[in-house]
Amino acid sequence: MSDPLDFSGKTVLVVGGSSGIGNGIAQAFRERGASVHVWGTRASADDYAGDEGSDLTGLEYAQVDVSDPAAVDAAPGFDSLDVCVLCQGAVEYGRAEFEREGWNRVLDVNLNSVMDCARKHHDALAEAGGSLQIVSSTAGFHATIGNPAYGASKAAAVALVRNLAAAWARDGIRVNGIAPGFVATKMTKVTTDNPKRLEGALQRIPLRRMGEPSEMAGASLFLASPLSSYVLGQTIVVDGGLTLQ
Repeated sequence: MSDPLDFSGKTVLVVGGSSGIGNGIAQAFRERGASVHVWGTRASADDYAGDEGSDLTGLEYAQVDVSDPAAVDAAPGFDSLDVCVLCQGAVEYGRAEFEREGWNRVLDVNLNSVMDCARKHHDALAEAGGSLQIVSSTAGFHATIGNPAYGASKAAAVALVRNLAAAWARDGIRVNGIAPGFVATKMTKVTTDNPKRLEGALQRIPLRRMGEPSEMAGASLFLASPLSSYVLGQTIVVDGGLTLQ
């Protein structure tokens, strides 16, 4: 019996795969035989050397500023794409998201670029009968007091999963999502670098620990595999129980 988590011969793209959760997902597919491409913001893969949570070994890298629709349109495409994981993300602190400029910057990455990337790769995913995955956040299900744009964009991403799933199933594309909880990445350093804030955050998680990018990758592998062949339009919450509180 073949291994349903063997992705040998498959082509995978992870947008935002240069670090953090996206990088963990990209490496998980590579370790299981896939040819994995990642999009990031820096000029070359070498520019990530030494960064914590960034391992571009064995990955095909391209610089694409997804906040710019023209850059997405001009980026390299695929004739056939088995898996596309949209894991780009932005957040702004210091109440910047309450201002128009901060709001727009976050929405451009967390929502507008997600649709731009999905649209760009629709035909290649349809050719392969592929899996499109949108990585949102548990912030889509609860308040984020200081980050209205982040919370609103992630709630919208969850809704986008449902809408694209219903619209594109007839094209042979399965659309699903992942909503990570508290995972140590560059975006969560405002908490992980503050012992008091970190202690408070962990107290709200029943498992009393942060998640790992590899644990988010487990959900991604499942959603891309034959094991989830009848799963459509769902966003899997991977949060150690955070949203149970």
